[in-house]
Amino acid sequence: MLTSTTVAATLLLTAVWGAPGALTGVGSHCSKELEVLGLCSTNTGTEIVIDGSKSTDPDRGTSPIDNSDWTPPPGWTPPPGWTPPPPRDEFGECRMDWDSYRLCFNAAQDPDDEEAQEEIAAIPAITISDLARFAPDGSVVAAEPDNVGVVGLPTNFMAAASTHTVDADLFGFPVSVRFTPSAFDFAFGDGHAAITTTGGATWAALDQAQFTPTDTSHTYSERGTYTANVDVRYTAEVDFGIGWLPITGEVTSPGAPQEIRIFEAHTALVAHTCEQAPSSPGC
Repeated sequence: MLTSTTVAATLLLTAVWGAPGALTGVGSHCSKELEVLGLCSTNTGTEIVIDGSKSTDPDRGTSPIDNSDWTPPPGWTPPPGWTPPPPRDEFGECRMDWDSYRLCFNAAQDPDDEEAQEEIAAIPAITISDLARFAPDGSVVAAEPDNVGVVGLPTNFMAAASTHTVDADLFGFPVSVRFTPSAFDFAFGDGHAAITTTGGATWAALDQAQFTPTDTSHTYSERGTYTANVDVRYTAEVDFGIGWLPITGEVTSPGAPQEIRIFEAHTALVAHTCEQAPSSPGC
């Protein structure tokens, strides 16, 4: 018997053209020596005997067929070193844009539920304008100290805004919409404006002295009463129950007006304090 990495075969012709049994000892021509060697046969000359063996390479190789969804049959025992294929991240593969997102949503439904499939196919593409009606109310701007300021000195402005989630119906489907502040548009009422990424904080929270500049402060050049306001811009995400999907664009929530009074400050040199001389200039 031959052993190699390929099939080795020994072909034994039990009959040849000419006299039958001449080589194999068919019938009475079979000697004892041929019987010992196992060469005696009753072959009539129409058969070929193939014998051989094959050694097995321990490397099983890989299959060109995608078997990621394959499950072992009952009672199957894995060979040593075998590990199951990793599961497919179906949602991770298709959550790239809205059209793919609809496919993800579609994949999450029961494939036998034809009515649900038709409803998912009916969802139109979502734009930022579709979400504007769910946006948070605008923020009211405040200035310190007490909505007043001094000419030539910084007035510190603040606006409160935070991430906000709304549960609603969109195109007949339940949806969650999440808004996140992205920018603050300050209008100070004197023709000047500023855009910041923060709503600001008090001088105390910033560990700063009063009338010092901040990221959201403004300095007025003349006394008077000014109407200030801040519009808050939000980015938006939607969730139909399978994860958050960002929507391109921003929603702006207009802020209510706030009156800011600006005064002039005058200094004078005096010989005594206001307690000592209440009638002194500036007292």
